[in-house]
Amino acid sequence: MIELESLTKTYTLGRQRIVAVSDVSLRIRPGEFTAIMGKSGCGKTTLLSLMGGLDRPDSGHIRVNGQDITQLADQELTRYRRDQVGIIFQFFNLIPILTVAENVALPYSLQGKSSADIWERVQALLRDVDLLERREHYPHEISGGEMQRVAIARALINRPRLVLADEPTGNLDSRTGHQVMEIMAELSDRHKTTFILATHSEEAASYAGRRLLMRDGSIRSVEESQEGT
Repeated sequence: MIELESLTKTYTLGRQRIVAVSDVSLRIRPGEFTAIMGKSGCGKTTLLSLMGGLDRPDSGHIRVNGQDITQLADQELTRYRRDQVGIIFQFFNLIPILTVAENVALPYSLQGKSSADIWERVQALLRDVDLLERREHYPHEISGGEMQRVAIARALINRPRLVLADEPTGNLDSRTGHQVMEIMAELSDRHKTTFILATHSEEAASYAGRRLLMRDGSIRSVEESQEGT
């Protein structure tokens, strides 16, 4: 599914050169739920951004289903992000003037699908995340955990092959965080979708079948979990 080869990304801050990702090579199997763990600043968010086509590496290759996305032109990279990648953010990033259903539908409706097709898929996903009864509510009318469940449904609306979740429990209390992670793990298994989670939380990472420890831009260890789904 995903192969990273000698991936490096640096940034310049004033006169300082910051190595965010340093010579990372990694393979992630189709349908695998992988957690990338590490403290803030270790490079895990940058690594997700590179895999999602939101940023380009300085060197190295990212192959998704055999396609090297580092070689894609900007327009092709936009199509890759739209058609093959779903993203879940820490701060939900819901549009406040749209209802729950409209937020979930937005990425799919931008593809010019029929209203019947859009509603059928939105309804199924809201049922998956137990929010169908909240479909006409606005983001300010629901809880943080419910907003994150809306974001999960939105990330899956285009049936992506890859879902990237950046600290999805970072703004949630422990109980709500567990609920969100249970939903993500269950949907990853049901849809056979590759989920990659960036987190500093060992509790959140415990839901993954594979855990990677990242430090100073490098993958330092790999752990196969017997408890992850």
